Amino acid sequence: MTSKSDVDRHKAPGLFQGLSGKVLVMTILFVMLGEILIFLPSIANFRIQWLKGRIAQAEIAALAAEAAPDRILSADLRTEILKGAGVLVVSLTRGDKRQLMLRSEADHMIDASYDLRDVRWLPAIGDAFAVVLGSEDRVIGVIDTPPNMSGDVIEVALYEKPLRQAMIGYGINIFILSVVLSVIVAGLVYLALNMVLIHPMKRLTRNMVTFAQNPEDRSRIITPSARRDEIGLAERELHDMQSELAAMLQQKSRLAALGLAVAKVSHDLRNMLSSANVISDRLAMAEDPTVKRFAPKLIVSLDRAISFLTETLKFGRAEEAPPMRERLPLKDIADEVIDTAVLQASSHVVLFNHVPPGLLIDADREHLNRVLTNLLRNAIQALETRESGQDGRVVISSWREGAVVVIVVKDNGPGIPERVRPRLFEAFQSAAKPGGVGLGLAIAAELIRAHGGEIRLHETGPGGTVFHVVVPDAVVELRPGRRGARNRA
Repeated sequence: MTSKSDVDRHKAPGLFQGLSGKVLVMTILFVMLGEILIFLPSIANFRIQWLKGRIAQAEIAALAAEAAPDRILSADLRTEILKGAGVLVVSLTRGDKRQLMLRSEADHMIDASYDLRDVRWLPAIGDAFAVVLGSEDRVIGVIDTPPNMSGDVIEVALYEKPLRQAMIGYGINIFILSVVLSVIVAGLVYLALNMVLIHPMKRLTRNMVTFAQNPEDRSRIITPSARRDEIGLAERELHDMQSELAAMLQQKSRLAALGLAVAKVSHDLRNMLSSANVISDRLAMAEDPTVKRFAPKLIVSLDRAISFLTETLKFGRAEEAPPMRERLPLKDIADEVIDTAVLQASSHVVLFNHVPPGLLIDADREHLNRVLTNLLRNAIQALETRESGQDGRVVISSWREGAVVVIVVKDNGPGIPERVRPRLFEAFQSAAKPGGVGLGLAIAAELIRAHGGEIRLHETGPGGTVFHVVVPDAVVELRPGRRGARNRA
């Protein structure tokens, strides 16, 4: 049954939750941010140019007044000239002489003065926003160089309200233009990204969700496009990964079915071999010389077959419990293993325990016992297969390196064949003697890995074989001590 969380997990995201919506929103925001960064110097430049326009008109008005007969203008004409120039007062400085060219009838106090001859952009941006955000109709003075060079310096006074209205109109136009440009650019970028990036990503995501529902269905494997960019590379890598995973799952399914069949056959075959073994025991009691000669070999062969089937069934269904670690004296465990092993060894094999007294190991007792038992059993079996009359030696030694204990199992046997070494710790791949199952080292390696350690073949050859078992101490979380809160009386 599909849970609600699974349905929500595979549900397509909404407009602004998916990549398309996020790209659209981010594009609009970034374009608007770019427009704002452009608008700041733009509005400051508009103010300066607007004031310079008033300066130019004021200079023309001053020159017109200066050209009048006897430089005398009527009050009405002077008012019209000042109104046309949009200023209240105009004065020119020529050399050291400053001359008032035009002025209105009323007296005006200048609230702020600005010099356009030396403009700095950061203060200019601040002045521009002060004009837009201001509410008073101030009278401002403006100083600049006359554009027609009628003098050295021209100074004017004017009302700020017309400047504010012009700047607000300019700002509204820029804002509308920015919104239109943002939508157009965002739409174009969105379409481009959606075609080049978002749509292929949606295809990849949709394929991964569909493939995850049934990974063994090879028809759900993505078909890579001919793109040569990163998306094409991702499609090809996903195709290879899905193909490999589907093949692996199909193989595992077949192996699981085969394993189940083998387990059933092995169980029935073991029962039949057990019955045959019983019959063989009775045949061994017969008086016929031929039967007496071949019956022991038949019994040994049946015992090996039954042992092989038993170990195979045990390995196939066993799930090792996690290690229950504790601090153990390693020398005592080695003695236990040797006491058990000597009962199975011939008189030509000598076992030595060279583990130093007092050496502690952090491990599971049962797991460690099984590991050492498997290693000693393999060493004993290897020693019993050699033809030399010299006594075989198996030595267990160990030492500690910081937080790691190294256990060494060494024998003077014939060594491990070259063809077996690459797959030494794989199940059913190696055996110490004919008829062996080849599970001892695989089980030992699995138990040591559960401790976070490793078992490795250190050296092997005609002079003997050496295995190293590395067991690290368990990681302990260190917690600082805490002092009691109550004061002692």
